[in-house]
Amino acid sequence: MEEKFISKAIIENYIKNFISCLEVDVAIAGAGPSGLVCGYFLADKGFNVAIFEKSLRIGGGMPGGGIMFNRIVVEKEAIGILKEIGIRVKKYNDELYVADGIETICGIAYKAVRKGVKIFNLMSVEDVVIREKRIEGVVINWTPVKIADLDVDPIAVKSKIVVDATGHDCELCRIVEKKIGGKLDTETGKVIGEGSMWAEIGEKEIIENTKEIYPGLVVCGMAANSVAGSPRMGAVFGGMFLSGKKAAEIIEEIIK
Repeated sequence: MEEKFISKAIIENYIKNFISCLEVDVAIAGAGPSGLVCGYFLADKGFNVAIFEKSLRIGGGMPGGGIMFNRIVVEKEAIGILKEIGIRVKKYNDELYVADGIETICGIAYKAVRKGVKIFNLMSVEDVVIREKRIEGVVINWTPVKIADLDVDPIAVKSKIVVDATGHDCELCRIVEKKIGGKLDTETGKVIGEGSMWAEIGEKEIIENTKEIYPGLVVCGMAANSVAGSPRMGAVFGGMFLSGKKAAEIIEEIIK
């Protein structure tokens, strides 16, 4: 077993997979709970989906749970999504359930990948492609290039729809806001920024805030609340799952 064949196997397989995703139906920035759930439901409908995650690991805030207690709380309205995927949950009271954060993120990622979602970690989305006042792709680069501030040009991925699932920073929406001069689908036309923690309101508003924020750009998860100025929620994730599913439904209607 020569090392060169190990290296060749890795490189050949990765490159083949990467090339197949240079043009996709949907490009998702962020492999957190909403991004992965969105990808899962889209792939289940037969769409070609690629997720680009800037971190080494996937899962967003779920592996850390609350203050590094790796348990997450999920409202009963979202339990159906976890049960469909096969995640075990425990009833806490009439409204809330508890799940293992590690099991949840591993389970969602596994099912998403088996459905056909391609996940590229350590890959940052640094820009978007705009044509005729519509988002038609993303511009990506290796995260270590960004961290080291190296002068290395990125490459583009073409897609019918782009999803901002980047969490609190709502990175793609902020990029688009700068490019178009503040014409997003919000009260002010701009990114408002997330409010202080208020789980009950934040969980309700995240579904309403999940939408096509600009032609070709759908926002979901915590990014949706950040754009709209709604509160953050802490380690409550039901709204994140429901937001990811709603984003997939919105995208299906757009692509039709």
